[in-house]
Amino acid sequence: MVRVTNSVATHRRKKRLLKQAKGFVGDRKNHLRLTADAVMSAMAFNYVHRKQKKRDFRRLWTVRIGVGAKINGISYSKFINGLKLAGCLLNRKMLSEMAIRDPNSFAEVAGAAKLALA
Repeated sequence: MVRVTNSVATHRRKKRLLKQAKGFVGDRKNHLRLTADAVMSAMAFNYVHRKQKKRDFRRLWTVRIGVGAKINGISYSKFINGLKLAGCLLNRKMLSEMAIRDPNSFAEVAGAAKLALA
């Protein structure tokens, strides 16, 4: 009886793992056991960091809006509250872009927020 191996599937599995480890440094890129651990860790961090990226951007937008609001003489919390009272539907991403790229229109929005608070 001929001995049967599963070499095709094994090579495919190894090739897929090494392809996922492309760009890794040192033994993590070409030693199978170390590569498997490195890829598993990378995949776990990949999932976590996709969630964290959303948090990081929201924090960045908040800081930018806060600075723009302070320049216009109003705090961040009062600015957001004023926008809600004024019925403004701009989200934080757009407000931060306005604060950076178009300070004049951001000043108008801040003025509308101040009026709604008064």
